Amino acid sequence: MSLETAIEKMIQKAIAAGEFDNLSGKGKPLDLTGYFNTPEDIRMAYSLLKSNQFVPEEVELMKEIAELKKKLGDDLSEDERETLARKLNEKMLTLNVALEKYKRKRR
Repeated sequence: MSLETAIEKMIQKAIAAGEFDNLSGKGKPLDLTGYFNTPEDIRMAYSLLKSNQFVPEEVELMKEIAELKKKLGDDLSEDERETLARKLNEKMLTLNVALEKYKRKRR
C-alpha cells in the first residue's frame, strides 16, 4: 500500500467518524490574502503558527499590558493599585527587552 493510499484511507475514516464536522470556519470561504501577502520563504512557517493559534511572546505581553492598564482604571485599594502598577512595569520592561532583542537580530 502506498503512502498516499494510506493517508487517503485515514482521511476517509476521519470524515466518516465526523472528525471534520466542527472545524472553525466551516462553510465559509477561505481568506488567503494574508497567506499570499506573506513572503514566500516564511509563508509555510507563519501558516503553521497561525493555524495552531501560536502567538509570539511580544504579542502576548502586549495583551497582558493592555489588560493591566484596564484593571488600573478600576476602583482599587492603594495596595492593589501598587501591585498592578509593579506588574505593569515588569511586563513593559520585559516587552522592551524582547523588542530590543528582535531589533538587534534584524540588523
